[in-house]
This record gives sequence, structure tokens and C-alpha cells, in this order.
Amino acid sequence: MIVRTGQPLTLLAVRDELTDRPWEGPGQYWPEYPGILAGRDLKAGGTWLAVDSAARCVAAVLNGRGTPAPEATRISRGGLPLTAAATGTMPDVETSRYDPFHLLIADLSQATLYSWDGERLSRQDLPPGITKIVNDGIVPVDPVFETSADWLAQTRVEPRDDPAALIVRHEMPDGRVYASLAAMMITMDEGGMSYDFAELDRLQA
Repeated sequence: MIVRTGQPLTLLAVRDELTDRPWEGPGQYWPEYPGILAGRDLKAGGTWLAVDSAARCVAAVLNGRGTPAPEATRISRGGLPLTAAATGTMPDVETSRYDPFHLLIADLSQATLYSWDGERLSRQDLPPGITKIVNDGIVPVDPVFETSADWLAQTRVEPRDDPAALIVRHEMPDGRVYASLAAMMITMDEGGMSYDFAELDRLQA
């Protein structure tokens, strides 16, 4: 994820997942979360990024590094962005039941990253300017995002088998493919919100 704090708040997120895991694009699928717009993971029922346009709040989750949750009590991380976008705060959950994650919650006043490594939950307010968040946490920002006015254009590149790449494609030993499947660009200010969604079809073969 690439985040620019302030107004407008700008977020570029890329969904990386196994290509055979079913999902669908943004919609209002959850009656218990009225007004929340999000893509839906059809296997676990959650999402990776959720937006409350009325509250000007966005929440997105990334897989983290660390100790996995016990399989017998594990809960999908996909519910976290839904609750976070609806409330604007870190959900009151039993974190030990989740695999490691990074949860970004951002509105027009601040952007906060919550990181769970399987043992400890940390909170970090993002500094003014641009921040890049990957599975390892916060890393240096690619120079192109400091100068480019069209962040979404940076997703229209050939994928690489490199975990540090923005757009990835990796063939697993069992033949399944893990790849960048969609890109989302969120821009919000006092006047409104825009949500650009691009399905990266070429990576799903």
C-alpha cells in the first residue's frame, strides 16, 4: 500500500492473492455494515479494503510476518477492515485468534497502522507525506510515487517474481499462482471521495 496523508488523503492498494481463490469487486455486500463499500473474498466472506464514503474513512489489511494463530481458533483477517472502516478505530478483537497482519485505518485527520505479529499489537501514526506499507511493515517509498501524479498508472506494468515488486506473479511449488489481482486508488477530501478499481485480468491466467 502507498498512502499520502492530509487532504486529499490518497491510498493505492494492490490485492495479491492466489489466483484460484474466488472474489468479487467492490460492492455493498454486508447489511450489518450499511454504506460500506468493499471487494469481497468469497471463500472467507471478508475483504481486504473497505471504505465509508460518508465518514471519509478507509481501512485496509495486509498479511504480516510472525507467529500464525492456532488453527483451531483462527479467524479470517477479512473482517477487520469492515469493522475498522465502520467505526474509524481498531476493532476490539482477540488478536491471538488472527494470523499476523497490518491494518491501516485512515481518515482526513490521521492515518494509523496497527501491526500484529502473533505476539504483540503495535500502533504507529503515519507521518505527514507518503508512506509505503508491505508485508514486512513500513519500507522506503519508491521515488516514482514522490513525483508521479498518476499512481494507478504504476500498476500497469509487467509482474515480477519479486516480493518487493508492486505487481507480482509467483508460481507455487504445487502449480498454483500467487499474483496481483486488482488495484484500488482511493482519494478523499472534505468535498467527497473517488474510488478507482482496476482488475488486473492478465495476471489471473
